[in-house]
Amino acid sequence: MELLETVKSYIIDNFLFGDESGLDNDTSFLESGIIDSTGMLELINFLEEQFNITITDEEVLPENLDSLDKVASFLEKKTGMQK
Repeated sequence: MELLETVKSYIIDNFLFGDESGLDNDTSFLESGIIDSTGMLELINFLEEQFNITITDEEVLPENLDSLDKVASFLEKKTGMQK
């Protein structure tokens, strides 16, 4: 499964309870209230386990993790996989 679709499915299933309305690829997780600080830790844990990566404290930034597009781009750089 593509990076973007994997992350999108996780967000929909775990934070939106199956309702993807209002979730676009550029929707800010934090500004829209989809994910709070605890949810961000859950997302990071999922990404590390799913993609066998380590996300450092320095990488925990909105520009890396605050939308589907940003997460997919970040993962693409970390894993070398395509979005």
